Amino acid sequence: MKCRLCGKKPVIYMPHHRLALCREHFDSWFLKHLERTVKEFRMFSKDDGILVAVSGGKDSLALWDALLRLGYRADGFYLDLGIGDYSKRSREAVERFAGERGAKLIIRSLSEELGGIPLLVERTGRESCSVCGSVKRYFFNKVAKDHRYAVVVTGHNLDDEASSLLGNLLSWNLKYLGRKHPVLPQEGGFVRKAKPLCRFTEKETALYCLLRGIDYVEEECPFSEGATSIFYKEILNRIEERSPGTKMRFYLEYVRKVLPLFGQDSKESLGRCRVCGEPSPSEVCTFCSLRERVLNFIGTGRSSTG
Repeated sequence: MKCRLCGKKPVIYMPHHRLALCREHFDSWFLKHLERTVKEFRMFSKDDGILVAVSGGKDSLALWDALLRLGYRADGFYLDLGIGDYSKRSREAVERFAGERGAKLIIRSLSEELGGIPLLVERTGRESCSVCGSVKRYFFNKVAKDHRYAVVVTGHNLDDEASSLLGNLLSWNLKYLGRKHPVLPQEGGFVRKAKPLCRFTEKETALYCLLRGIDYVEEECPFSEGATSIFYKEILNRIEERSPGTKMRFYLEYVRKVLPLFGQDSKESLGRCRVCGEPSPSEVCTFCSLRERVLNFIGTGRSSTG
């Protein structure tokens, strides 16, 4: 097998694209494919201020690096979730990345403001991924608005989006199925959100990091062990092996053919949180409810051992 464009030894073969590329041409393909995705879905322009939510993993760092190379005004935002050594290594990776490129990085510490994820899970009794997701959504939106960014972008890749779509279809979760577009517009107090890597696989973002010398945290979040999303990824990977391109068709055809069928009725009615003013479907937003429960827990004088 040879690189389709120059005949050199390839570093990757992408069955879903029927494309083998050498190191040089994979790098240029990655950038062009990203630019094409941004333009096709009208995610943002070179004039927009972009806030990249970075975790220290391969996807978000690959995205930030590529956007900077393409000339976008992309700054990073890292939320330290206070998950022990995992968060420590993740923060170090993000700070090192930003320092090497002279890129702007905004950091907020959940431990300093409310308590880390382990403490929140212990004191609220909620499932860890649910707590983490609520906290991230709150801070992504608030920091973007406070610093006047036009759009928040995340490193969700094709594997993430396809597995999430499968999970929501199996439970017929219409609330989330109606919001599976790679771009969510600015509305109701939320800034625009975009997922520029929605057509890239995990393998492709990992290779991009490897070829670019990007040092990222390879380990998964310790709370993700046994997560349903990982199980769905494994199922889709088995299908993909038998029928290359299935994940891409599954996700993109849903976006193009099914999402337009969702009307305005599928959108959630939002008000404003009476505590912080952020958009919320209830009188108090999820984040402020978490904070209230933690403060009440402290006020009762209970210890972590109960």
